Amino acid sequence: MKDTKALKDFLQSPKKIVITTHANPDADALGSSLGLHHFLIRLGHKVSTIVPNSYPDFLEWMPGNSMVINYEKSKDASDKLILEADLLFCLDFSGFGRIKGMRDVAEKTPAKIALVDHHLNPEIKPDYNFWNDHSAATAELIYDLIIDFSGKNAIDKDIAECLYAGIMTDTGSFKHPSTTAKIHRIVADLIDLGADVNKVSRLIYDTNSLHRLRFLGHALAERLKVDESYQVAYFVIGEEDFKDFRLKQGDTEGLVNYALSIKGIVVAAIIIQRENEIKLSFRSIGDFAVNKFAEEYFNGGGHKNAAGGMSELSLEETEKKFKELLEKNILNTRIK
Repeated sequence: MKDTKALKDFLQSPKKIVITTHANPDADALGSSLGLHHFLIRLGHKVSTIVPNSYPDFLEWMPGNSMVINYEKSKDASDKLILEADLLFCLDFSGFGRIKGMRDVAEKTPAKIALVDHHLNPEIKPDYNFWNDHSAATAELIYDLIIDFSGKNAIDKDIAECLYAGIMTDTGSFKHPSTTAKIHRIVADLIDLGADVNKVSRLIYDTNSLHRLRFLGHALAERLKVDESYQVAYFVIGEEDFKDFRLKQGDTEGLVNYALSIKGIVVAAIIIQRENEIKLSFRSIGDFAVNKFAEEYFNGGGHKNAAGGMSELSLEETEKKFKELLEKNILNTRIK
C-alpha cells in the first residue's frame, strides 16, 4: 500500500510512461502490459508499450495490439521513448537480462522504475515495488493495482479481457496450485466487468494452424521421450522441425504439458533449438523444484513447478546434460 500511494502521488500530473515485458511475450506478459496501458491512458498519461521481440499470432487479438512497439523493428524510436520516459514499468520479469536487446537502454534510462512481477529472486531495484511471488500471474497484480488506484469501475471490457487472458494462461486454465479462491473471485469480477471468457479461451487455445497440428502429431509420435523409472518425460525439438512444419513463434507453446500429463510422470521438459539458441522449459508436479534446477544448471529460473533456462551446448550435449543432472537430482531427492 505504501508504494501504491507513492506511485499514485507521482502520477497526479501527466507523465511519459513506457511499459515493457520479457522477451518472447506470453499471454500474461502481453495481457498485463496492455491492461495497464489502457488504464494509464484513461488517467491522462502518454503511454508506450514496447516488447523486446515478436509474439505469437494467437495473441494479436488483444485490444491495443496495434499500439505495441516491437523493439527489434523500431530500436531507435524505442530507445528515444525509454530515455525520455518519466516512468518505466517492468512487467512479468525481475531482471533486465530477460529483455534482451533492450537491456542497455533500460538500465541507462533516468526514468523511475516500477516493478510488477511474481517470479522468484528479483534483481531489479525499483522505485515502486509491486513484486509478489505468491501471485498466480502478473495480470493478477495489475488487477490489484488498478483496484487500489481507482476501483472496479476503472476496468472496462478491454482491460478485463487482457487481464483474464493473463490469469487463465498462467494458471494453466486454473489447474495449477497457484489457482486460489482469490483468483476465482477476480475472474468473476472480470466476467462481470465485460470479459468474454469463451472468446478469449477460443482465440488463445483454438486457433491452430494446420502446420501446428501436424507438428503436434509428429512431436508426440517421434520427439517424445519417456523414462518411467525416473518418472520423467521430455521433448527434443530441433531446427529441422521448425523448417519441416513451417513453425512460427508460439507453435511449441504448451507442448511440455503433454509430457507432464502422462500418468506417473512428475517432471517434464522441452528442449528447443532455434536460430542458434537452445531453450529449455521445465514443468513438475509436487515437491521437485524445477526453478532451482533451472537456476543451478541452465542459467534460468521461474516458479517451483514451472521454469525455463538456456544452454550454450549443442542440442545433443544439452539433452545428455539434462538427463544426467535430472537423474542425479531425482535420485538425491528420493534418498533424502
